[in-house]
Amino acid sequence: MSRFSIVYISTGLSTGGAQIILYRILSKINRENFNPVVISLMDGERLGDRIEALGIPVYTIGMKQGMLPTPANILRIIHIVRQLKPNLIQGWMYHGNLAALLVSYFIYPKIPILWSIHCSIYSLALTKKMTAAIIKLCAAMSQVPNKIIYVSQIGKLQHEKLGYDNQNGCVIPNGTDTSVFIPSIEARLSVRKELGLSKNAFLIGLICRYHPMKDHANFLQAAAILLKKYPETNFLLIGTDVTLENQVLYRLIQELGIINRVHLLGERTDIARLTAALDIAASSSAYGEGWPLILGEAMSCGVPCVVTDVGDSGWIVGDSGRVVPPRNSEALANAWQELLALDSEQRQKLGLLARQRAIENFSLDAVVNQYEAIYSEMLK
Repeated sequence: MSRFSIVYISTGLSTGGAQIILYRILSKINRENFNPVVISLMDGERLGDRIEALGIPVYTIGMKQGMLPTPANILRIIHIVRQLKPNLIQGWMYHGNLAALLVSYFIYPKIPILWSIHCSIYSLALTKKMTAAIIKLCAAMSQVPNKIIYVSQIGKLQHEKLGYDNQNGCVIPNGTDTSVFIPSIEARLSVRKELGLSKNAFLIGLICRYHPMKDHANFLQAAAILLKKYPETNFLLIGTDVTLENQVLYRLIQELGIINRVHLLGERTDIARLTAALDIAASSSAYGEGWPLILGEAMSCGVPCVVTDVGDSGWIVGDSGRVVPPRNSEALANAWQELLALDSEQRQKLGLLARQRAIENFSLDAVVNQYEAIYSEMLK
């Protein structure tokens, strides 16, 4: 097989779930068959250096968030793609998808183009105006890509209801490296020591960036409810802008009177260790989720999950955790309480079931194989 050049055009390279899964796919892709290059519409951000450390070139276009591309931005991406002469272009997220389509149309109209969509759409009213406009524009042109890859079945159905072509879509879930995210007694003990907690302290975690769709308020309100009955429970929150400097978050924690039980760690690089330390992992999102990475990661660590029924979260967890309605703090707290009421042996069985489900359904190797199979088919 020849070595094919693939250009990935991504909206950005921050540490969101869609960007992280791009990094993970690139870390595993068969470099004997595929030669990947990444173009980020915005500046390199945090993941750019990590992708370059894999030996994969990263180019940035310098677009500003929420702004239309300048003529200089357009000329730069055209110049880069002409130099690279790719065999295939893979768009990554909405803005990246649109850029991939336009670049392909004007420069290499005959090469395969793929889109990737990483979220669900419950209402366009919950989306930024420019993003909503791009979603609608892409819907009108969605018959052009050779393949649209969705990370969630619900996301696929929702986009097709918005007018996305229903003939060229497929679903590939987000993948988890089950050799990295593993159960760990050492992690459990060391994280509790870091937080100044006893080795038996019960720890419920929310690992995600601060964003309205993640509904941190729902999680914290549920925490306040649970603490009335289980006052020794602790809550660990990790992610971009999840710090005491976030005044909205800090004020809510103070108003709820739970400051002594909430630990805000901000953005961290030791996510596998922190995840393995949890007794319960939560996803409290109100909307927009497609396939939350933390669920596969927590399950791979043998940690049961309690999730809101948004995107494919309910299917991901299956019978290894609990699923509750979004924006319902009492239901979230009650589900936590159900798992708290289990004895340690019952929770361990649930964790083993979760890890087995992750290995069988969401392994990173299997996900990368699916991408590679599509690329190979397109490049025949």
